[in-house]
Amino acid sequence: MSTPEHICAFGLKSLDLPQRGGFEVEDHRLKNRAETDALMVREGADTTPQTFVGANRVGDHDDLRCHNKARKADRSGRDRRGSLRR
Repeated sequence: MSTPEHICAFGLKSLDLPQRGGFEVEDHRLKNRAETDALMVREGADTTPQTFVGANRVGDHDDLRCHNKARKADRSGRDRRGSLRR
């Protein structure tokens, strides 16, 4: 949520992570508690921010970090536990 009194730190982190990876990010800032609550109800989420890749919901900041780690593991030839795939 982004208001004159508050900017969500996890929202900023959720923007930064894909941008550092070279992705274009479309930011939809929630301007008040009602918008935040409506998003959480609509998506069945317990927290915000929520990140989407295309039409698919990745989830909150922690889910985004896991998603990013999984992408890196897939590209490196290692499985998600860090073991080399054969």
